[in-house]
Amino acid sequence: MDGIPPLDYTEVANRVFEQQQALVRTFTRGNMMKTVSRTALEGHIARVIERMKDMRGSIHETAPIGIISMDNWEWPQGVGLFALYRYYRETGEQEILHYLTGWFDSKLDGGIPAKNVNTMCPMLTLSYLAEETGREDYMQLCREWLEYALHEMPRTEEGGLQHEVTGSPNTGQLWDDTLYMTVLFVARMGIVLKEEEGIQESIRQFLVHLKYLTDPVTGLFFHGWTFEGGHHFARALWARGNSWYTAGLVDYLEMVELPPGVSSFLLSSLERQVRKLTELQAPEGAWHTLLDDSSSYLETSATAAFAYGMLKAVRQGLLLEDCRKPAMAALHYVLGQIDEDGVVQGVSYGTGMGATLDDYREIPVCPMPYGQSMALLLLVEAMKHV
Repeated sequence: MDGIPPLDYTEVANRVFEQQQALVRTFTRGNMMKTVSRTALEGHIARVIERMKDMRGSIHETAPIGIISMDNWEWPQGVGLFALYRYYRETGEQEILHYLTGWFDSKLDGGIPAKNVNTMCPMLTLSYLAEETGREDYMQLCREWLEYALHEMPRTEEGGLQHEVTGSPNTGQLWDDTLYMTVLFVARMGIVLKEEEGIQESIRQFLVHLKYLTDPVTGLFFHGWTFEGGHHFARALWARGNSWYTAGLVDYLEMVELPPGVSSFLLSSLERQVRKLTELQAPEGAWHTLLDDSSSYLETSATAAFAYGMLKAVRQGLLLEDCRKPAMAALHYVLGQIDEDGVVQGVSYGTGMGATLDDYREIPVCPMPYGQSMALLLLVEAMKHV
């Protein structure tokens, strides 16, 4: 990408590759005992980052804005940028910061698409960079997009953020994706600006979405709800949609100090979700793209996001220690899906609202930025557990 220096981790990756081949993986399904070396994780991290940066499409894209290449501004790129920023905060590597600021700078002069739920996603990272760099142009853009989210973005009944995306208004619809794509940014800006409106709006959105998307039988989340007809579409318990809550909640609670009653409610939803996830985990350590359908394929990005959220929640004392075992099994699965070049395999393409469950089963599988980014978040978190 013009104006953005390369993240050259090849030398690091090659240096540890031979050591990585000797990685000790003691896997017994009975006790989930796994030993993963820090050196091996570092090698994976280096290659995953390098491939995220230069990712290119391997299939014909159906999204209005390309969602594979990091050259574009959409939600997959936003998820990738946030993972890179979290890695930068852990390591202080200036090359990562340079890449991130270069990415945004290349877009500021006419490269930003229209505002909606999904294009809001890169703004979360920009809110951190605005503080990190002190750049007023970054902060001004964050204020502009926050104003849109708070006062102009289309709403459903009960004030939910309508999941409007590029090319489709999705009138009256709530999707679980919205919490990660837009609501985290709204909460973050409430903290940055010390304005209660953003924090309270984020609470409202979590509560409204959980009210309408939670399956009372399983504690998992349906992909979507529509007020136009009052139904959950295909009633899909879609893995990646569920994982936006698992991964997003732990970061949300780290950002915002919530009233105890609210945080208790959100955590009880997480606890129930994780209990059911543990029941549904495949012997391989992964989860199926339809969580309750073992005939659907195993999906890596959701598996990585589940494991990241669970491990981080255990470390922070938000989940019980016994949640570590399924998370480590998932980590082991994800490691096996990272090929020699650092490409995360087994990732489903962008998934719209399915009218039937077959719509989810038939989503193509290909490398995606969010597969790289969820794996990166998991690998960095795993460094704290080995």
